[in-house]
Amino acid sequence: MAFLTSGRDLAELHINYETVEPYPVTLDCGKRTIKQLKDEDFRVTQMKRPKIKNDEGKSVNDNSTVIYNHAITVRDIPVEAYHYIVNGKAAIEWVIERQSVKTDKKSGITNDANDWAIDTMNNPKYPLELLQRLITVSLETNKIVNGLPPLDID
Repeated sequence: MAFLTSGRDLAELHINYETVEPYPVTLDCGKRTIKQLKDEDFRVTQMKRPKIKNDEGKSVNDNSTVIYNHAITVRDIPVEAYHYIVNGKAAIEWVIERQSVKTDKKSGITNDANDWAIDTMNNPKYPLELLQRLITVSLETNKIVNGLPPLDID
């Protein structure tokens, strides 16, 4: 019964990912608050994670922080959010990579996440909110999967 319930919970969570509660990260907007930002301040070109030095002095990604754009830095992302893997990559990495502006070298076609956000979702904040929602989905997915009982297979 636990697998049935968990499967339903996972389906609900993943199908309705755009309506889950955004994870309450800290949004650092410099001297402004998030409410003081204008629509153009939510434009994303390429999110990235800052580098920090680890205990061995090596430069590594700071998984608790995402530089969203010039106006917004997302802080206090739980490291556990990176444990939900899709096709060999953390789901949060997919969002960081795909919610961007990229031009295909061969075709010259530009894929702009901001166009989707504004034209389709009518929400210039969509890429930022998607990142926050995916953190929630990742954490909840991990909680459900980790709560499953061991399989009793001989």
